[in-house]
Amino acid sequence: MSALRAGIAGIGFWGNGLPSWNDALTFVRDGTLPENAPAKPSPQLLAPNERRRAPESVAVALEVALAACTASGRDPATLPSVFASTHGDLAITDYVATTLASEPRALSPTKFHNSVHNAAAGYWTIGNSCTAPTTAISAYDASFAQGLLEALSLLAAGREAVLLAAFDAAATGPLAAVSPSEGLLGGALVLVADAQAAASSLRVTSIPTPAPAAEGALAQRCAGNAMRPMLALFDALALGGDRALLHAGPGRALRVECAHG
Repeated sequence: MSALRAGIAGIGFWGNGLPSWNDALTFVRDGTLPENAPAKPSPQLLAPNERRRAPESVAVALEVALAACTASGRDPATLPSVFASTHGDLAITDYVATTLASEPRALSPTKFHNSVHNAAAGYWTIGNSCTAPTTAISAYDASFAQGLLEALSLLAAGREAVLLAAFDAAATGPLAAVSPSEGLLGGALVLVADAQAAASSLRVTSIPTPAPAAEGALAQRCAGNAMRPMLALFDALALGGDRALLHAGPGRALRVECAHG
């Protein structure tokens, strides 16, 4: 595969105790956590009543996506987007399976509506009146790497900028034993084709080697979440590092070379 390139125009981040990218930067550099961090995101994209009812998976996805767009100065309504999640919302999946097994007629239409894997992408495009294409992608523990490849492919095909948002929430019930995930974690990048116009840039190559487990400060703090493989890149970006290896599937990795202006 030929190398794919992009500039990073904006970054969004949310992890338990780290409610913004600036908080993550501070934590990586000196271990400081912000005081009174909120327990969950409160995405301003949604109306107050929708904000209360939205599942945590949607809330964290919208929070980081909007933060990345704001940091980039890009209008969310104009951006094609890729939303990557390992599991979607396992808490809702557990609820739907349990209810169908015990009392099918009691199934909540709202929870059923939110059970689909592209729920976050749907909320995002509707909330922003965005008619640009959006993709919801899952590739188990390679979901972030495959989402990154999808976003870079859109740039290579002629798009000027693309939003990539990745997220996972906690697993509950019997599913937690087979698809474990803890806490909330989300990360987003606004990627642009003109790498020279961005403060940081990426050069990505697929290579036939396994990626080691991420070991940086963010990876250690959010180690229980299913989206932890993406943290190899976010730790590198936080430290101004020049390289990260992302798990991209069995026996494969994405080598991400970073440059900073």
